[in-house]
Amino acid sequence: MATSKSIYTCTECGGTNAKWLGKCPHCGAWNTLTESAAEPAGGAKNRYQSLARSQPVATLSEIEASDFERTPTGQEELDRVLGGGIVAGGVVLIGGDPGIGKSTLLLQAVESLSQTVKVLYVTGEESGAQVAMRSRRLGLAGTQVRVMAEISLERILATIEVEAPDFCVIDSIQTLYSEQLSSAPGSVAQVRECAAQLTRTAKARGCAIVLVGHVTKEGALAGPRVLEHIVDTVLYFEGDTHSSFRLVRAIKNRFGAVNEIGVFAMTEKGLKGVANPSAIFLSTHTEPVPGSCVLVTLEGTRPLLVELQALVDSGGVSPRRLSVGLDRDRLAMLLAVLHRHAGVATGDQDVFVNAVGGVRISEPAADLAVLLAIQSSLRGKALPRGFIAFGEVGLAGEVRPAPRGQERLKEAAKLGFSVAVVPKANAPKKAIDGLTIHAVERVEEAIEVLRGLV
Repeated sequence: MATSKSIYTCTECGGTNAKWLGKCPHCGAWNTLTESAAEPAGGAKNRYQSLARSQPVATLSEIEASDFERTPTGQEELDRVLGGGIVAGGVVLIGGDPGIGKSTLLLQAVESLSQTVKVLYVTGEESGAQVAMRSRRLGLAGTQVRVMAEISLERILATIEVEAPDFCVIDSIQTLYSEQLSSAPGSVAQVRECAAQLTRTAKARGCAIVLVGHVTKEGALAGPRVLEHIVDTVLYFEGDTHSSFRLVRAIKNRFGAVNEIGVFAMTEKGLKGVANPSAIFLSTHTEPVPGSCVLVTLEGTRPLLVELQALVDSGGVSPRRLSVGLDRDRLAMLLAVLHRHAGVATGDQDVFVNAVGGVRISEPAADLAVLLAIQSSLRGKALPRGFIAFGEVGLAGEVRPAPRGQERLKEAAKLGFSVAVVPKANAPKKAIDGLTIHAVERVEEAIEVLRGLV
């Protein structure tokens, strides 16, 4: 009796191999090959049909191109991340930790869109009654929302053909299976095939589709990495489930800017957009405290004010360097620059740095604020009330300009901040009302300005 053969598929690139290897021969990733049953030869014909009818080769300049029409979702923060709204035929992949609010946000968006376009909500993780229960809890009417509880890809595609929706949510892609494949739902082959078929349907019919994706324990989207290449937009839900605030970040967007974020607050009636997100990243101190410095950072097109906190304490034989929300290696580099060029030694001290509100800061413009917070904690003197700083610090001790410095300063002045230490290249030509600006070129200058202020 013939036994079923096994193949080993890479979870990163989707490449297959006849035997297990420690390193994927296709993409070079380690320990990513998973075993699955081999598919029988001679599957259904024409499974990989073209997205549209074949067209002759044409010159790029002669091809007629028009801007994408966008339909607002009714959630302003979600529209900001998407680039203004959903695009006909666009495919969006949204991932995040369990219970963070993916299904809640999409159900709210479906309710708003149902007033203007035809919508379809496909759930593979819940029953229709459970979706209705959540809808009632959120206070949504749902009179125009069509719901389908199904995990068979072929039945879902047939329903899309009959219902002809303009917007469709698939919750989630890991629960779907195609009858063309014998592997279990959630396997690499099933996820890749189902996503590809749904993408073809979206492009051919002009239906915008949102795919909900699971994440691994490391926080990356589960399934092959090719899943992110297939879709047009990739969104990540961020934030602590113990906190009421959520961030939605765009990692890839063919129709808009990347690294744009939307800020939401979880309430009893679902997710609500936060109009002034800077308020949630600032602590409410009655008096200024040592080790606290406010940074003006950029998230996409939006300037945000984030409080950075530093704590310098006497260390043991091997002092610790710990950062939450910032790169730990960059912290070690900044401490070396502070010692070499400003004469501030922390070699025998424990240094802890934290970004308030659970936000993660990746841009180097946070360097100067980190150094000033460390200096404030080391001396035990608080920075003046209404103090902000930003700027990149190089290994030679120079303070480099940050992009769009004028917008950062105007945002700080609008929120009532009065003192700023910024790179000299970011100093405005015209004075900004209510804001005293100290422009510096080197780290030692910034430290001297700080000593003169406190």
